[in-house]
Amino acid sequence: MLAVILAAGEGKRMYSKRPKVLHELCGKAMVEHVADCARGAGASETVVVVGHGAAEVRDKLAGVKFAYQEQQLGTGHAVMQAESFIASGDVLVLCGDTPLLTSETISRMYRAHKQGNCHATVLTADFEDPYNYGRIIRDAEGKVISIVEERDADSEQKKIREINSGIYLFDGPSLKEALKGLKNDNDQKEYYLTDAIKILNEKNLNVRAFKIEDPEEIMGVNNRLQLYQAASIMTKRILEKHMLSGVTIIDAANTYIEAGVKIERDVTILPGCMLKGSAYIEEDAIIGPYTTISDSHVGKGAHIQNSVVLESRIGEGTTVGPFAYLRPGNVIGKHAKVGDFVEMKNSNFGDHSKASHLTYVGDGDVGSGVNLGCGVVFVNYDGKKKHRTKVEDNSFVGCNVNLVAPVVVGKNSYVAAGTTVTRSVPEESLAIGRARQENIEGWVRRKGLIKEEE
Repeated sequence: MLAVILAAGEGKRMYSKRPKVLHELCGKAMVEHVADCARGAGASETVVVVGHGAAEVRDKLAGVKFAYQEQQLGTGHAVMQAESFIASGDVLVLCGDTPLLTSETISRMYRAHKQGNCHATVLTADFEDPYNYGRIIRDAEGKVISIVEERDADSEQKKIREINSGIYLFDGPSLKEALKGLKNDNDQKEYYLTDAIKILNEKNLNVRAFKIEDPEEIMGVNNRLQLYQAASIMTKRILEKHMLSGVTIIDAANTYIEAGVKIERDVTILPGCMLKGSAYIEEDAIIGPYTTISDSHVGKGAHIQNSVVLESRIGEGTTVGPFAYLRPGNVIGKHAKVGDFVEMKNSNFGDHSKASHLTYVGDGDVGSGVNLGCGVVFVNYDGKKKHRTKVEDNSFVGCNVNLVAPVVVGKNSYVAAGTTVTRSVPEESLAIGRARQENIEGWVRRKGLIKEEE
């Protein structure tokens, strides 16, 4: 099965510089959802017909081929641009702005198409209000004999509730023959793919409809309101899928999970969480409340609360937060602690190590069993380059310590509170680098700084 995705339109009602099909919902562009649907339904090859913003669409999609529609002259004209890809197999025609369509529906449609020995199958649905949609005209046997657009329908045809989704399956050779017969003798001077149905009927070929029960699947997105509506439907689907697979979501109305996220059973998601991109959450983890995790791996039994985690890996049983900020590039070990108001980026943080609060770990390599006290700063930037700091196993770094990179703190060492470390510390050593305290008695009174009581 060849899939042809029509994605050349500008989408003026989006009022956007971006091509319509690149607007995102649940972490993916609309056209990406459609391409995933085609692959999931068994398409062996996918061709995307591009036009407006073609370069941007090409950059977004991988594993597909492209055809270019220089002028947008109708759906039939768009399919003509992909004609060189059409061979003896079946052709699935999809719209790039219908992101809610599922591969399960297309698979069922394909089975019906093959079992019915159809030359064409039209995906349809019954709408309560079919206004502005093409109506499906059937004969006594249920075959589709034509599709009548709203402006061309008579009063009786306008009462028909079964509408054309714009999604089709064709026998490849029959489609190529029909494309040759398309004409643009209409007010818009465009070539309509719906006319191919009429042409196939004139050749006495078998054209059927496959009607779906859920009309939401074929909802097209033409403006920002419809984008929001489609995203709401998809979000609900995603949340329901996870809950039915053993994930506890405390407050679904205040939880956002994107399509690419994977969550194992017995995970608990507390209110206010956003799980994005390719996030992977292992079983028994507790996420939230009010936590954002993007493109990160969270280990079994970890607990992350009120924090932001970006492109990082968190080990089994580790706790993060509240109010931690993990920027990209971190690998945190098992049963570690990254506490409140800790910021970390591009660092390795070993098993059973702790940074309990108010600490910055940037470009660091922290071993296992390390304790970083309150206010520790990895000073990684010299104004021109970033440098790394290494704190080896079982070392203790006291409060308000500056580690000026590049520097190494050896195993089993201690760094005294208030120290600025500019040279490496040997193993099993104490580093202390602060001025000796002196008390000058009577200094305040001699300076006249005491307020006398009135």
